[in-house]
Amino acid sequence: MKKISIVLPNLVGGGAERLAIYLAHDWIKRGFAVEIVLMQKKGELLKLLSSDIVVINLNSKRIRNSVKALYEYLNTSKPDVIWVGMWPLTTASVISWLLAKKQGSIYLIDHNQLSQSVIKELGVHPFVLKIFIKLTYPFANGIMAVSSGVKDDICKLGGLNDNQVQVIYNPAATGIPDNITITNKTKKNLWGDSFDNYILSVGSLTPQKNFHLLIKAFSKISKKLNAKLIILGEGKLRSSLQELIMKLNLKDSVLLAGFNDNPYPWYLTADVYVLSSDWEGLPTVLIEALESGLPIVSTDCESGPKEILEDGRYGKLVPTNDINALSSAIETSLSEYHDKEFLMKRAKDFSIESISRQYLEYFGLIEE
Repeated sequence: MKKISIVLPNLVGGGAERLAIYLAHDWIKRGFAVEIVLMQKKGELLKLLSSDIVVINLNSKRIRNSVKALYEYLNTSKPDVIWVGMWPLTTASVISWLLAKKQGSIYLIDHNQLSQSVIKELGVHPFVLKIFIKLTYPFANGIMAVSSGVKDDICKLGGLNDNQVQVIYNPAATGIPDNITITNKTKKNLWGDSFDNYILSVGSLTPQKNFHLLIKAFSKISKKLNAKLIILGEGKLRSSLQELIMKLNLKDSVLLAGFNDNPYPWYLTADVYVLSSDWEGLPTVLIEALESGLPIVSTDCESGPKEILEDGRYGKLVPTNDINALSSAIETSLSEYHDKEFLMKRAKDFSIESISRQYLEYFGLIEE
């Protein structure tokens, strides 16, 4: 039985972590052994793992400490394939793999534009990032990106050729859970019953997601449309966002509802989904919204939304950081008819079965 090791910092809620869990479960079904190797065994998504998946805790708080721990793991476990998500763990894992005399085949995947998420948000100097990518990524058996925009970014930063990076889109979730029953009572419990329009957004409360923009755009139309906005997610900007909500007198119509590992009841009862990000890799939330037949308004950020929505065919795209354009698009979307079946059909292009198979073909574990 071939063994696949998935290496991540932790299983705190996020797109990369959810992707790993979806893939792990599908690969188990296909007869592979799967181990999830974490720098630290923590995160709300741990509870979603099947008992068939082995979780390895490297117990490393810092990337540099994980190099030795991962090296020891590779020598002991001897996986056939190592799938590593998120820089700088990708770079550290290549070093561990080289020290372990290239045990198995290693594949690296980036989920975001590193020039945005690492240089701008984390403050890493561009020279440092470029050097690490150039010195480590070429050793890998394969490099993957979740969108064409992320691929272009990696190639530019690392001086990589186009054929060195493979685009494999993120999948949607494993489907809308069978045990969800949506009734008028369900909607009332989630949203209350004193509003006419319900607007949803899901994501971590970080600068990347730009929920400040969304709240400001919502404030321009909230009273006119008697609308409510719910944002599902947690993060370091909660206090700042709450202050903005109070300042704009929106405490009764905007709710920061926190993280929820099953957002589908909200998807299935909302009237429109809004993504307000300044940048993305490939936002799985848009695929989940399509899967639920939910109309979408998204910023045309780098990168991902344009690819998922096919240049606006499956949802509205507006410029980033444009409050008026975002509020206008939300208002227009709420007034239009939307073909739910048309939207749901698009989501099937991102099924877990299809995406999982693409990975296995790329790994050489199954034939194309």
